[in-house]
Amino acid sequence: MELTYLRTFCTVADHGSYTRAAEVLGYAQSSVTAQIAKLEELYGAILLERSGRGMIPTFAGSNLLPYARQMLALSAEAKGVISGGDQGVLNIGAIETLAAYYLPHRLHRYREQHPGMQLRVQPGSEEDIIAAVKDKTAHFGLIFDVPYASGELVTLPLREEQLYVITHPEHPMAAERAVTPERLEGEPLVLTESTCTYRKQLLNVLRESGITARVDMEFGNLEGIKQAVKHSWGTAFLPRYAVEEELRTGALTGIPLAGQLDPFYIQLIYRKEQRLSPVFMEFIAHMQLQQPV
Repeated sequence: MELTYLRTFCTVADHGSYTRAAEVLGYAQSSVTAQIAKLEELYGAILLERSGRGMIPTFAGSNLLPYARQMLALSAEAKGVISGGDQGVLNIGAIETLAAYYLPHRLHRYREQHPGMQLRVQPGSEEDIIAAVKDKTAHFGLIFDVPYASGELVTLPLREEQLYVITHPEHPMAAERAVTPERLEGEPLVLTESTCTYRKQLLNVLRESGITARVDMEFGNLEGIKQAVKHSWGTAFLPRYAVEEELRTGALTGIPLAGQLDPFYIQLIYRKEQRLSPVFMEFIAHMQLQQPV
């Protein structure tokens, strides 16, 4: 029963509401309230409290939450193995660009072959994704960076990806074969959040060239950045996979950045001790597909 209570606790924490959690889980609200009360009695602490944003974890609840998610993930993994490996939940951490532009077709093909698997994608920063894989709240992680190495994790480079300076097609730089760091002096930049690995790459190149970056806008999602460039509000720096459609149609222009750029790779990470069941091996194979149909 404890796993049931933990699942209810996680659902309330995710949605911030007993009512919404009851709808998601298919319970009566009174049942959700009773399960949380029993869990609090079991652990001897108040786990949830009301705030202006709804129900949020207390200090004790925040400490319990990662353990609860880990226990639920391990339970689902065990069920999949025992039932023959084709049932269960597959948790995948991915940076926002890969979750939006690299994963969907591959996950669709994988899901067609393994309809018994429930797929959960957890977007986040690279730091968050690595932590989630290490603490077993995610089975796999997808990151985009220079080659990553860890004593705890296996890293599979999936493919190298070009980074481009992205402009409006009528921008003066659009006709150039390559953009030098000096050409970006004073250029209004529209960039991703500060934790983004390829944003750091651009700013490092500019800094090493003695250029002060002019960051006019920051967006937490790619669509906002692309819309800003389409309106000629600034220039972006993005991986090719995130703008392939716009480059193909001519809605945006991508130009390589000249200078000493470290190669960036889409990389799949997972724990070294993780048992690779047949469905996990199939997942890895689908991630390695270069051109999924």
